[in-house]
Amino acid sequence: MLGLVKKIIYLIFTFFIGLFIASSFFIRAKYNYFVYGDIPVLEKQKLGIFIFLIVALGLFSIALYKLCLKLNKYSKKVVIPVTLLFSFVIQIVIIFLFTRLPTDDSQTVLSLALNMLYNKDYSSFQTGGYLYMFPFNFSIVLYLKTLLAVFPDNYLVIKIFNILFSLVITLMIYLIYKEINYKSEENDYGVLVFAATYIPSLFMCNFIYNDIIATAFFTTAIYFAIKFVKEKSIKYIIGASVSLAIGNYFRSVGVIVLIASVIYILLSIKKIGAKKVITSLCILAVLFNVPGWAQNAVLKGTNIVTESVNKNSAPIYMWLNMGISKDKFGFWDDMQSYNIYQRQGNYNKEKSTELFKEEIKNKLSNMTFSDIAKMYYKKITWTWTEGTYQVERYGIGVQSSFNRGQGRGMVMGGYSYTTFATDLFKGNSQYRSGLLWILYVMNFLMYCFIFVRLISGIKAKRFDEVFLILVILGFIGFYILWEIKSRYIYPVYPLLIILSYMGFKDVYDFILKKYFSQSNTTQKEVIEYAKNDI
Repeated sequence: MLGLVKKIIYLIFTFFIGLFIASSFFIRAKYNYFVYGDIPVLEKQKLGIFIFLIVALGLFSIALYKLCLKLNKYSKKVVIPVTLLFSFVIQIVIIFLFTRLPTDDSQTVLSLALNMLYNKDYSSFQTGGYLYMFPFNFSIVLYLKTLLAVFPDNYLVIKIFNILFSLVITLMIYLIYKEINYKSEENDYGVLVFAATYIPSLFMCNFIYNDIIATAFFTTAIYFAIKFVKEKSIKYIIGASVSLAIGNYFRSVGVIVLIASVIYILLSIKKIGAKKVITSLCILAVLFNVPGWAQNAVLKGTNIVTESVNKNSAPIYMWLNMGISKDKFGFWDDMQSYNIYQRQGNYNKEKSTELFKEEIKNKLSNMTFSDIAKMYYKKITWTWTEGTYQVERYGIGVQSSFNRGQGRGMVMGGYSYTTFATDLFKGNSQYRSGLLWILYVMNFLMYCFIFVRLISGIKAKRFDEVFLILVILGFIGFYILWEIKSRYIYPVYPLLIILSYMGFKDVYDFILKKYFSQSNTTQKEVIEYAKNDI
């Protein structure tokens, strides 16, 4: 029965991966803030460029994999630190070449942190303030305030800590891979190198927000959960619970990982035992909300707030309402939903919720079934095949300029100072568009290799990756309903790297075995022919 459930999970995920792959041959998902502004774009696929890059990146991947195989003779104590150091150096170079300034929410949370640090100003919790509406972002404000209080007050400190957390993610990717692919007799440094040089993660160190730190804790939680199922030690489920709670405190999608963890543990009940399953689920449930409870208690105890910060915060229906849009298929709706909450609802959560429910009902009633199906198809396709996590805006940055032709006004996201690199990637240069193409096709190839891994797993009745798949399926389901940005699925990139590397290795080994099989057959035929000739 449990095997059948796992197979169904694999089949569902295979369907979505197949959908992403098939769709990519017809349409290309794009995000280019300088050219289009802050909107998602779906356009007809340029098959010539697409196929050329598939071949080029495929050959490059094989060459890099062969190079990584040569590292097998070296100890992990040498290769892992050297690889992490190499990734650290690359990211340091990036933050000096692309001196991106914080903008939007990034600038807001940083300003709030500075005001709290130097002016003891907590007025943002008052009615109409940023933290009154979005109290979940107090975590990143508190984190930034702490960093700026302990270390020198500049962007470089924050970005260096981003890099350190990205290195944690890289290490966790390797450790998770080794836990799942435990039968491998190799050191598998290829997945470590892939994670350490994954371009979107290298550039995201420039983004001052909660994405990297939350992803680091989520990935750590996944690692500890896998260790718990394998070794049945309570210390690992405590580690998973603490990591997950902290990750959720920084980014409130931790509930997706929590649900996936619960299902994964239940699917392993025969291996773990009923008592330890119940104990582990209780630990997960109890610790999950501790950071939020502690935050409320401290804020009330210091008289910063007099009631729960969530009492009149923006309701979840606001983001669900954003998630329904025929034109932008769930992308940012240009303040329309904010205005309902702020002006019509007058910052009242209960009143706003009813207004959003009515708005959602009206939207759906004015759309045909075909319209709804097309909207959700575009929504899921753009989110998961765009492939860059919007790094063009949040990592590379955009020099401020005025785009009169499109009527979109000021393009935000400039630099502290310009360099030769910012000049090369200026505007819609060939370097910027070329990098976006590479990231897009790389994402496509990752899906292709994941598809291979899934099919081979189903055929062999091997379901070792079920936990990772549950987490990704959770994100797919969540962002079918929620407001979308391709940046929002950043927390699953470590899992995509692991699964795609497994698939790539399967393909490489299959081709290698087939080649040697044919080679050996040919040699035998030659020997047999020579014997007969004699």
